[in-house]
Amino acid sequence: MDRRQQKTRKAIFEAFSKLLEKKSYNNITVQEIIDEANIGRSTFYAHFETRDELLNSICSEIFGHIFSNVLNAEEHHDFSKEEGNLSNRLIHLLYHLREKKNDIIVLLSGESSDLFMGYFKKYLEQLFREYQDSYTFDVPTDFVINHYVSSFADDVRWWIRDDMRTSPEKVVEYYNLLTRKNKI
Repeated sequence: MDRRQQKTRKAIFEAFSKLLEKKSYNNITVQEIIDEANIGRSTFYAHFETRDELLNSICSEIFGHIFSNVLNAEEHHDFSKEEGNLSNRLIHLLYHLREKKNDIIVLLSGESSDLFMGYFKKYLEQLFREYQDSYTFDVPTDFVINHYVSSFADDVRWWIRDDMRTSPEKVVEYYNLLTRKNKI
C-alpha cells in the first residue's frame, strides 16, 4: 500500500473512531464516515466494500499485532527474551491494549462494545487454543476455552473501567489465581 492509500485509510479509521465516540455502530452510515474523513464515496469503496468490512479491518489491525505470536522488544515493554507462555502473552497483550488505550476504550466500552468484544473474544479464543494441550481438566476443551476467554475478556473490561491502573502483570497474576492455575 502506498503512502497516499495509507493516509486515506488512516483518515477513514479516525473518522470511524470519532463517530463511534458519539453513536453506536448500527447508527453510523457510510455517508457519515465519508463526510467525517473528507473523502469521496468512490475512495471509501476503493478501500472497503462495506461498513462491516471497515469494522473487521480496524479490529484486525488493532488485534492482529496485539495477538501476534512474536514477542518483540517494543518502546514501552520488552518481551523478546521472555518465554512465550500464555501468561507472558497475556501480559504482552495488556501492554498493547494500554498503548492503544484511546482506540480500545472507544471500541470496548461504548454503545457498540458487544460487537467489538465479539472480535476481541475471537482473537482470545485463538490464543487460548494454542495452549489447549496443557489443559488437564476432565471437561470438554471447548468448555475450558470458553471459560478462559469469557473470564479474561470480562477482566479486561474491568481493567478498562478501572482506567488501567493495575499493572498488566498484576491483572494476569489475579487471573491466574482465580483460574486456580499459577502457570498457564
